[in-house]
Amino acid sequence: MGSAEHKSFKSPDEVRTFEKGKLELLHIGDGVVGRLTLEPGWRWSEHVKPIAGTEWCEAPHFQYQVAGCMHIVMADGTEFDSEPGMVTKLPSGHDAWVIGDQEVVVIDWAGASNYAKE
Repeated sequence: MGSAEHKSFKSPDEVRTFEKGKLELLHIGDGVVGRLTLEPGWRWSEHVKPIAGTEWCEAPHFQYQVAGCMHIVMADGTEFDSEPGMVTKLPSGHDAWVIGDQEVVVIDWAGASNYAKE
């Protein structure tokens, strides 16, 4: 049996910043949990694409949205808005941007470890 672990985003293990956003990471158990905070005006294709060097975001996400509103466009043309309380599973191949004037906060259990990594 393993031992219990607990960590807080008050003291993340790693922080990655990029224009209009930041990613805080907690390494816990055998995994990584990320908290993305995205400011109004943030768009993946403008602010993270230059770091990733790919046409679309290739990081798969499984995330819970805490705050704000975000529009997501998949490479296959599917589009939808994500709002607080929603859980989204995003495979590789998407773009996203903040809608409105409230920051977006999401907790991500997949894809965060490689997000915005140079």
